[in-house]
Amino acid sequence: MKNQNKYYIVYKPYNVINQFTGDEGQVTLASLHDFPGDVYPVGRLDLDSEGLLLLTNDTKINHRLLHPTFHQEKEYWIQVDGQITEKALAELRKGVNIRVEKKEFTTRAAKAEKLTSNPNLPERTPPIRFRANIPTSWISLTITEGKKHQVRKMTAAVGFPTLRLVRTRMQNLYLGQMQVGEVRELEEEEIYEMLFGSQPE
Repeated sequence: MKNQNKYYIVYKPYNVINQFTGDEGQVTLASLHDFPGDVYPVGRLDLDSEGLLLLTNDTKINHRLLHPTFHQEKEYWIQVDGQITEKALAELRKGVNIRVEKKEFTTRAAKAEKLTSNPNLPERTPPIRFRANIPTSWISLTITEGKKHQVRKMTAAVGFPTLRLVRTRMQNLYLGQMQVGEVRELEEEEIYEMLFGSQPE
């Protein structure tokens, strides 16, 4: 019998909610593609975040990507308010204190680097508000956790609020040159190799 597991990667646009149903006026993932009824997003991307999203009906992937013991990498390109400093990057690498569900939480060690040029990303709609007298900068931040609003809270904790947030990678699964709203269906073997470096059991 043919394997019925389905795997889709999506470039989730800004202002699209990370689910298939929403309140009146909300744009959902259902607007992007005619997905099978049993397919759901793995993890979350907030309404005001963009980028790589995996949708599947494979429950094993859900567990391996989201369970905290597996430490799976997720990389984000982030436009922050101000010129990021090496001190702030060092703090992000070490781990910072944020509030999660009204409790103090210290993030795990992360990878944080300033991007030497603006990344080659599609324009956001609507665009980030331009302020000529206030500089911005782009950083790459790779984490192995997924607390609610974690990335935004981390950059704010070191004094550089997030303006634009794009997830570009999950393990070795990359956003690449995908365009906003684009949907690609991948084979099970491709997904497992890119996420876990192995074939499905």
